[in-house]
Amino acid sequence: MEGVKEKLGRVIRSKWLVIVAGIWIQCTSGSSYTFGLYSQTIKSKLDYDQSTLDTISSCKDIGANLGIISGLLYGVSSPWVVLFAGAVQNCVGYAMMWLSVTGKIPRPALWQMCAYMFFAAHAQTFFNTAVVVTSVQNFPTYRGTVVGLMKGFLGLSGAILVQIYHTINEGDQSSYIFMLSWLPTVVSMLFMFVLRVCPCHQEDEKKTLDWFSAIAMIVAAYLMVAIIVENVLSMDTLSYLIICLVLLIILLFPILVAVKSELNYSSSMPLYTQPLISQESHIKEIPTHAEIREQRIPERIAGITEADFHRKQSNAFAPGSLIYSKIPKKEDAKSCSNTSNDMSLVKTGKLERGQNFTLFQAMGTLDFWLLFVSMACGMGSGLTTVNNMSQIGSSLGYTLTEIATLVSLWSIWNFLGRFGAGYISETFLHSKGCARPMFIAIALFIMSVGHLVIASGLPGALYAGSVLVGICYGCQWSLMPTTSSEIFGLQHFGTLFNVIATASPIGSYVLSVRVVGYLYDSEAQREKHLKIVHMTGLFQSPEETCNGSHCFRLSFFILSAVSLLGCFTAMALFIRTRKFYKQVIFEGIRFQSCPTVN
Repeated sequence: MEGVKEKLGRVIRSKWLVIVAGIWIQCTSGSSYTFGLYSQTIKSKLDYDQSTLDTISSCKDIGANLGIISGLLYGVSSPWVVLFAGAVQNCVGYAMMWLSVTGKIPRPALWQMCAYMFFAAHAQTFFNTAVVVTSVQNFPTYRGTVVGLMKGFLGLSGAILVQIYHTINEGDQSSYIFMLSWLPTVVSMLFMFVLRVCPCHQEDEKKTLDWFSAIAMIVAAYLMVAIIVENVLSMDTLSYLIICLVLLIILLFPILVAVKSELNYSSSMPLYTQPLISQESHIKEIPTHAEIREQRIPERIAGITEADFHRKQSNAFAPGSLIYSKIPKKEDAKSCSNTSNDMSLVKTGKLERGQNFTLFQAMGTLDFWLLFVSMACGMGSGLTTVNNMSQIGSSLGYTLTEIATLVSLWSIWNFLGRFGAGYISETFLHSKGCARPMFIAIALFIMSVGHLVIASGLPGALYAGSVLVGICYGCQWSLMPTTSSEIFGLQHFGTLFNVIATASPIGSYVLSVRVVGYLYDSEAQREKHLKIVHMTGLFQSPEETCNGSHCFRLSFFILSAVSLLGCFTAMALFIRTRKFYKQVIFEGIRFQSCPTVN
């Protein structure tokens, strides 16, 4: 009978506490999503024009998506080192911005302000890399679910930070910048030693992950209601305080799930408490691709070293990757691997798909560039939409309250896409062996439809279109890391998915500046010319603005075509990888679900 001390130790060492730490870190990591909340203060206090503010915003987008350094650092160090590096950047970046805005230091040059913004946003990639990569390594079989969960809470973090701001700093945007300098920093440093790789496998992991997923849905639903109420009704400080306290209580629920799950599992001996070197340790490797193909699974039960134990966690379905605690019966294991002898080995270059690719090896494959282009189209067009949401609403005659509601609710649709895509793709992969790139293609097709809805300019079209585009934009952030980890392996996963994520700012820059911005300015210039013609004799020149559905119609037709191009690119990746998902990934999952020895 375990005492309280032993039970507490089990909970602290469990990988469920790692999930809780990851959720809480992600809840405060999305400060870059709230730039619109304090950008006006930067503009007014430092006497910037709109062009200068857009330059700072571009540095934010680059910093928030340039995660190559965090990925490389994760590959040569531990998760806590990555979190610490992110915490330092976050603190320094936002603290320097706060000192600049409040006049406590001399007015910085533009390049200095851009550097402060870059470092503050760049911290987000360190938090995200540490949490996502560690979660995938802890739950390789349910990587879609955990990526969707972590990315989903990151998507909600903007709305969570805004609720905290309303409670403690309402009306003082410079104080909000100060809050961003310490809150994410403190949270990440509190849990940086909790976040670690736990190479173990427990039964009924999916059931516990579903509980975490349910909590995420509750948080999203609560925030959606809170956002709508706050934008419709007049709220006082007490009301904001009550809303924030209820939110914080809901965010404590994950720790209850973690404790309950670990204590319920205490009746059976988990893998991580068994000796690592033992002839009777019941450690079993997943079959290699060749063994699956040849219908034979040798019974290798020999002891392994601790170094090998951790190394083999680097890839979920590559040869010798997953380690399980029980051995399938010989006849059942054989039936589980009953695939045809003529299955051809799926290869990419010199390495098989699913093995550990380095960055340069992956960049030498067509799979990498198909995924990159589809993300540039999907993420780029989605980010372009949200960056221009206020301008679009203004041109269509929406009120400031309606525009604020649209922008606030974007984080909810973003969450639903991130969480839903991971969960749904995981379900179909485990039940049917469906390749994840198929879901990328579906999401991009729906996004293309969403852009067409916005382009129509019909009453309520911006609401409906933003829902479709927001959900599908979130889908890309969940499906891309999961797909890259399955095709290119987990050993360099942090670097690979962060490199592919650079497709987002690249696509956004091309579409925002070279397409949407250029076409809007052309329409605004044309309207200004018409106004001048009809205002002959007036001394004041009319403003260079555009009003009406025609302002963005052509732009969104182009965005729709770009999303459709991304859909076709993702379909090409699906066609190339569907056999790999069916014959390797799905077979690995079936092997794990084989009956076990009592």
